[in-house]
Amino acid sequence: MRFYTLLTLGIATLLVTSCSETNYKFKLDTTKKTTLGQKAAIKFEQLNGDQIDSVQLYVNNKRVNKNESSVIINTADFGVGKHEVTALAFYPNKSKKLNNSIEVLAQKAPVVYSYKLLNTYPHDKEAYTQGLEYKDGYLYESTGRRGQSTLRKVEIKTGKVLQKIDLDAKYFGEGMTIFNNKIYWLTWQARKGFIYDLETFKQLGSFNYDNSNEGWGLTHSDSELIKTDGTNKIWFLNPENQQEKRNIQVYTHDRALDKLNEIEYINGKIFSNYWKTDGKVKSTIAIIDPNSGVVEGLIGLDDLRDIILKEQTLDQDEVLNGIAYDAENNRLFVTGKHWGKLFEIELIKQ
Repeated sequence: MRFYTLLTLGIATLLVTSCSETNYKFKLDTTKKTTLGQKAAIKFEQLNGDQIDSVQLYVNNKRVNKNESSVIINTADFGVGKHEVTALAFYPNKSKKLNNSIEVLAQKAPVVYSYKLLNTYPHDKEAYTQGLEYKDGYLYESTGRRGQSTLRKVEIKTGKVLQKIDLDAKYFGEGMTIFNNKIYWLTWQARKGFIYDLETFKQLGSFNYDNSNEGWGLTHSDSELIKTDGTNKIWFLNPENQQEKRNIQVYTHDRALDKLNEIEYINGKIFSNYWKTDGKVKSTIAIIDPNSGVVEGLIGLDDLRDIILKEQTLDQDEVLNGIAYDAENNRLFVTGKHWGKLFEIELIKQ
């Protein structure tokens, strides 16, 4: 009992009473908040009623107990984020479901990066940039807004658009990525993506996303497509059928990082723009561990938007959005929505 007394400091409790003839009352306690790698307690108690048959305990729909009514879990098995805890109590001809949660934060604050500006190139001011990717010496870019969404092949040094197709005006184009010589392009709220041939831009197919509500950013690892949906979740898709297999939640040491947007997979990490902060325009990129969801780094790029503002007016939604990486030459490119410049930068750890 002393162990649980220590663990229940700052614990969330849920009471559920059944409406059956026998007054059954249960309690489900969980460690409310902890950090990744720490233990967390789940404790089910029956407070009233006849003896129940059994109880099953779950975290994110994964069974975590055998016959016992209390368990200790390792948060490293689940990653950062808010995890759903469920207890199913079974008694004659009836069952009762109780819900609670455990929130897991990163152990330490992200490393902060600044940058060195290496090169500046022209970028089309008409491009409401949603996705950006480097491939064989060229940039491929997707742009958004209904009636203005395009897929482009762009010459880096001049910003010249070498190849372009328009998306059906009923769709709002979002992020894109290139995998096995195919371009995968998301749309915003239609829950639909499209597949194109890399060379010809001919449409080869389409796919739906069934679990996430929206499409925002898209990139890939060696084996999976990786997608954001405007929340703090990142989804991993099977590239063969584009089905959403699983997701991670993205957290710092003190909060969830919401509104994840355009993304790029760089040297085993996910780099992600995120849409504003507390209603303010912020030009920041998060560096995320794709296994745990931990934000390992933050790249401050506000000065780049200031450079653009010296030459053109920007609306509040015309933010940093576009990350591309040339792995062979270790070049990192960034731009933004309707920005007239593309920047090549080098990261500097603070």
